[in-house]
Amino acid sequence: MQAQNALIDKFGRKVEYLRMSVTDRCDFRCVYCMSEDPEFLRREQVLTLEEMACIGRAFSELGVSKIRLTGGEPLVRTDCSELVRQLGALPGITDLAMTTNGSRLSKLAPALKEAGLKRLNISLDTLDPERFTALTRTGKLERVLKSIDTAREQGFERIKINAVILKGQNDHEVVDLVNFCRERELDISFIEEMPLGHAAGRSEERFCSSDEVRALIEEHYPLTASVAKTAGPSRYYQMTDSPIRIGFISPHSHNFCHECNRVRLTVEGRLLLCLGNENSVDLKSVLRANPGDIEHLKQVIREAIMRKPEQHIFSHNADVQILRFMSHTGG
Repeated sequence: MQAQNALIDKFGRKVEYLRMSVTDRCDFRCVYCMSEDPEFLRREQVLTLEEMACIGRAFSELGVSKIRLTGGEPLVRTDCSELVRQLGALPGITDLAMTTNGSRLSKLAPALKEAGLKRLNISLDTLDPERFTALTRTGKLERVLKSIDTAREQGFERIKINAVILKGQNDHEVVDLVNFCRERELDISFIEEMPLGHAAGRSEERFCSSDEVRALIEEHYPLTASVAKTAGPSRYYQMTDSPIRIGFISPHSHNFCHECNRVRLTVEGRLLLCLGNENSVDLKSVLRANPGDIEHLKQVIREAIMRKPEQHIFSHNADVQILRFMSHTGG
């Protein structure tokens, strides 16, 4: 049934991966993600757990096999473990993952593992406590480090560290972060800053490309391209003396649109067809106007996928007009 219902856009790309934002709220205020004094959505504007589970079911019946839960910070939402349980029970979902800032993970990791969460991405941009607080505006490094240790003890299938590198702020820590992951056998992905929200105006002066990060690493560890691929956009490399993978997510410098297999669901229920475009479809309105009609929801999703654009343009010379923050986008 899934092969017949596969979501294929007009450029021949098969959509198999849904990133689902469960909240716009976060206990951090990372400088590249949100403003210092953000305005959060009202409760009635946000999808309920039941609505999220219904959308997840619709996508699974349309051939999507991977769902990643994001935020804001997903673990701010108290019913997140129950959503994990419902999504993990869907027969078509073979990869259920979460991106978290790690602030609350040490307490919740056992329940998430028991509920069916398979993989974790944990954000960690610096190993310096003062710099960590400066970049997150509110975070405490020791809480995140404790969460990483707890997650390792729980035996998730894979744990990956995500690091956004900003020139003049944490670019001198690239090798330290690699060594941190080598010691703990954790994968790591280095992510170019996205020019969204207020970050768009600051991005050029602090932008650090994947090529620059890779060059810093190769001063210490020669890298060879890995044949490993995940459903995400990372391009992976390996070192000869370590089993970990080093990934690079490069929306600026190495456009990966030709192989894009993902869409994003905001916590307001808008299906974003591209990270770098504003076109979207309001699935919340569809759900609330047609309660219980999953076939209608699936048809709306099919039609939406045909509007997925061919590419985004993230360029310092382009007039990027993306007003939403990453916290509203869903990672």
